[in-house]
Amino acid sequence: MIHARVLMVIPAILLLCSASVCGDDGGQGDTGIVREVMRANKRALVEANLELTDGEAKAFWPVYERYQKDLRATQDTLFQVVEEDTLQAVKLTDQKALELVERYLAAQAARVQVRSSYLKEISQVLPGLKVARFYQIENKLDAIVGYGLATRVPLMKP
Repeated sequence: MIHARVLMVIPAILLLCSASVCGDDGGQGDTGIVREVMRANKRALVEANLELTDGEAKAFWPVYERYQKDLRATQDTLFQVVEEDTLQAVKLTDQKALELVERYLAAQAARVQVRSSYLKEISQVLPGLKVARFYQIENKLDAIVGYGLATRVPLMKP
């Protein structure tokens, strides 16, 4: 069941993603602040959809905070790569383009590693169905942000 809170959070994430993080801000926006707002909205969306008992919440949220902290570095790297890609799209060399692809793939691999490394700990504080639901929520939110990032980056010209 979708909660009213979720209906408010999804448009906020999409709006923020289409604004200075994922859209053209002309260099004026503070992407760090926007990313922090997105992270706060992400927690609200997870909270609204995970439907935790009081005991589960008490055990889960400290793990979630560590998980998000560990993910932050990989996400920041992805944003940096996209930012560089966007700013240099017109004048990229073959070598720089390959370097950006390598950095992007390394950041993606690091993100998968962080997610995998928390599976055991999360499954110790939540039942299996809620663990699966948590990872579904994560995947859906990643898809939203990924779409916003993808719309920002123009296709490279050969």
